[in-house]
Amino acid sequence: FQQDGFLVLEGFLSAEECVAMQQRIGEIVAEMDVPLHCRTEFSTQEEEQLRAQGSTDYFLSSGDKIRFFFEKGVFDEKGNFLVPPEKSVNKIGHALHAHDPVFKSITHSPKVQQPHFGGEVSPHQDASFLYTEPLGWVLGIWIAVEDATLENGCLWFIPGSHTSGVSRRMVRAPVGSVPGTSFLGSEPARDNSLFVPTPVQRGTLVLIHGEVVHKSKQNLSDHSRQAYTFHLMEASGTTWSPENWLQPTAELPFPPLYT
Repeated sequence: FQQDGFLVLEGFLSAEECVAMQQRIGEIVAEMDVPLHCRTEFSTQEEEQLRAQGSTDYFLSSGDKIRFFFEKGVFDEKGNFLVPPEKSVNKIGHALHAHDPVFKSITHSPKVQQPHFGGEVSPHQDASFLYTEPLGWVLGIWIAVEDATLENGCLWFIPGSHTSGVSRRMVRAPVGSVPGTSFLGSEPARDNSLFVPTPVQRGTLVLIHGEVVHKSKQNLSDHSRQAYTFHLMEASGTTWSPENWLQPTAELPFPPLYT
């Protein structure tokens, strides 16, 4: 982890635990009721982020709620679904870990609390969106709920790229501004030959340094690639940037891992 900026831990969750998460998501999606004006496509492309997520309160105020973000091209011009709703969701965020008992139990399980845990997604660093001072105290936890393969969009990393700092940051704009976010700096062109694929089996946990560059390619297979991800921040001696798009609220302060 210290050398590469990521670490693969196979067999972290059992198949039964993965199935429980899948079944719960099926229930949540079956009950979702998203107003037409809140049907937002999720993207990591900068221009699309500013246009779709940065301009809508539905995204910016989702930190303490369970909300739905969708794949590209799943709505007609009126916002109606062009595909079955259960096949339209790109991401559910951002408070499953707090409000849903199944995901809360996984997030706070003894496995996660053990000591020493120090569609296409374009190349990025998590610290661009979740910035702290000092840097280096945010860890991504990415759990494969299904097998992640070369064909269905596994993670790709540039090993060692976590030692070069943060190239850009997504920050909140002043209240009332449109769009509601902006970027400081820019994402440099990345040499695709530097990326290493990381296919994993269901139940694998991938530990991701906040500054390591990673991506996933478009799923071109007939199989889905579901994953559950959350982030940990070392609370002692670390400041969460007030400019981050995601902020704790009075209703939901950032919960401690050890409860």
